[in-house]
Amino acid sequence: MEVSGLFAIGDHLRRLSETGDPLEALGRIIDFEAFRPVLDAGLGYSDGSKGGRPPYDPVTMFKVLILAAQNNVSDERMEFLIRDRLSWLRFLGFDLGERTPDENTIRLFRERLTRSGAIDRLFTEFDRQLRASGYLAMGGQIVDASLVAASRQRNTAAEKTQIKAGRKAREIWKDEPNKAAQKDTDARWTVKIGRPRDPEAPRSVPELAIAVFGYKTHVAIDQAFGFIRSWTVTSAGRHDGAVLREIVTTDNTSASVWADTAYRSKVNEEWLKARSLVSRIHRKKPPRRPMPDHIRRGNATKSKVRSAVEHVFAQQKDRMGLSVRTVGIERARAKIGLANIAYNMGRLIFHERRASTA
Repeated sequence: MEVSGLFAIGDHLRRLSETGDPLEALGRIIDFEAFRPVLDAGLGYSDGSKGGRPPYDPVTMFKVLILAAQNNVSDERMEFLIRDRLSWLRFLGFDLGERTPDENTIRLFRERLTRSGAIDRLFTEFDRQLRASGYLAMGGQIVDASLVAASRQRNTAAEKTQIKAGRKAREIWKDEPNKAAQKDTDARWTVKIGRPRDPEAPRSVPELAIAVFGYKTHVAIDQAFGFIRSWTVTSAGRHDGAVLREIVTTDNTSASVWADTAYRSKVNEEWLKARSLVSRIHRKKPPRRPMPDHIRRGNATKSKVRSAVEHVFAQQKDRMGLSVRTVGIERARAKIGLANIAYNMGRLIFHERRASTA
């Protein structure tokens, strides 16, 4: 029976490959081994001379984080799914019944990368791989931001006042260290304005004001291929336009920069002009006057290009389920940074498959 079972597992994996295991494509197209130098530098593991159980292979653990980002599951759930899913075991290189990482191992691995700032270097390394493969930043860049919800806090009015004053959790709850460890003083509340999702709702339906607590992910993608080329994370209350100068790059083959009206300001326009970049930012409606036809038509033309950035947020939020369960902007940045790397990997697979089909 055991031998029959082993053959059955082999047949099951073969059929899984025949139907198109996406993780096989991920392992074949992405050069994960190229991340090893960045991982080794960020982890700072000892040489093992003091003994103890050796750590898991860093590249394997990085694959674990990519799987977690793709599926937005907790470390506890990851521990179970690695053992439960044969496709995950095969992708990670574990044999059936072999010891696999537990939730604490996964958490500590991510924490080491977070504290060393290695997530940014991993993102840069993959961007280098993209450029080496011919996927240069072309066609200009599209800038936008999106809210990422975090766990809501329950604080008193006095505590909120101290948080707004910039005090850290360990200062506010200095006599309650366990409580302080669970308090996120970096995330902020903001109001998101939007219309109902019902496509049949008339335009006369009033907009909705939705309160959101968390962070904001800011990205700049290249217009030609749709890869995230630059990114940062702020609290949800940060204005989009104030971050433009942090994420716009000058290494795109086109000088065009697309963005919505939130990014148009005199300071931003002058900053772009000083760097020989061409503003394709939407123009605002004149106060107390109707929108001129030529501006409306110009905005509509820009929207056809700018709307491509919405694919990034739709993929990350709807399919990858992006949200923040951690505490503090440093960990939130690591979580969103890994999601950005995972998105770019998926985007590369899309382009490679389309090229092979053509």
